[in-house]
Amino acid sequence: MRVLITGMNGFAGTALCEYLLQKTHWMLIGVSSKTSGDRVNARIQWWQIDLRDPEPIRRLLRYERPDIIIHLAAQASVPQSWEDPWATYQVNVQGTLNLFEAIIKNRLTPRVVVVGSNEVYGAPIAPEYLPFTEKHLLRPNNPYGVSKVTQETMAMQYRYSHGLDVVVARPFNHIGPGQKPTYVVSNFASQIAEIEAGKREPVMAVGNMSAQRDFTDVRDTIRGYYQILRLADSGRVYNVCSGIPRSIQSVFDQMMQMSKVKIDVHNDPAKFRVIDTPISYGDNSLITQEIGWQPQIPFEQTLTDILNYWRNKVAAGAYPE
Repeated sequence: MRVLITGMNGFAGTALCEYLLQKTHWMLIGVSSKTSGDRVNARIQWWQIDLRDPEPIRRLLRYERPDIIIHLAAQASVPQSWEDPWATYQVNVQGTLNLFEAIIKNRLTPRVVVVGSNEVYGAPIAPEYLPFTEKHLLRPNNPYGVSKVTQETMAMQYRYSHGLDVVVARPFNHIGPGQKPTYVVSNFASQIAEIEAGKREPVMAVGNMSAQRDFTDVRDTIRGYYQILRLADSGRVYNVCSGIPRSIQSVFDQMMQMSKVKIDVHNDPAKFRVIDTPISYGDNSLITQEIGWQPQIPFEQTLTDILNYWRNKVAAGAYPE
């Protein structure tokens, strides 16, 4: 089996690659716009391609002819999507369009897993509107969410118009070791690790602490992608989430309890979003009932692993960017 993974050098892509190397004998074809990747395994091949350019992706598919495509590549930062909406649409929408057109032009029939986002739901209309199910109206309230709605809609259009075998994974917030410190939990952990090591003053800058999110360990999330890939019927959409809302404040408090030093806290206006959804969490009953997936890693273990990851990074002299 030949599996092409766009964005395989990203946070979730790296975790998925490691998982597939352990669980399967598949050949993995990584696609990245910024690096050709590390050839750490004979079963991995890399192509350095910008998906906004249609011709290279056509050549790649013509040469590799994958049996499976997992489309992870995206501009995935909500704050960055506000700073440059058009660049977000180019990467997420144009890149997806070029991928599907390359499949059609090369007359391929792979199973395609398009990885969406809970940001397609936007903010709940009222508390009773929660948790979000796959049947909820999509009401994105930021450019990134709009781009992911477009990705999902495009995926289904190619299924209906060209008969492609397409499924959609709709993950909520996933966290874990290796995530960039631009994301909230990793940001907390990196600051704590630097303070413990004496690399910064014992003061932490935080943003909106009242927001509630649905966090899942990335290692559980990518296992969900794998099970969707193997077991889902074509045309299905699945939330990949814990179903548990957690306030940013509660996550922060748990991490502070793990800290080895006393830390003061102050609010940083720069860390507040233009529009912030007060609460978002999903219903995972569909994927649980139809696919048999559910989270397995305890939340406390996830936080411990993230903090220890950053402690090791700081000790090695690799500080957050």
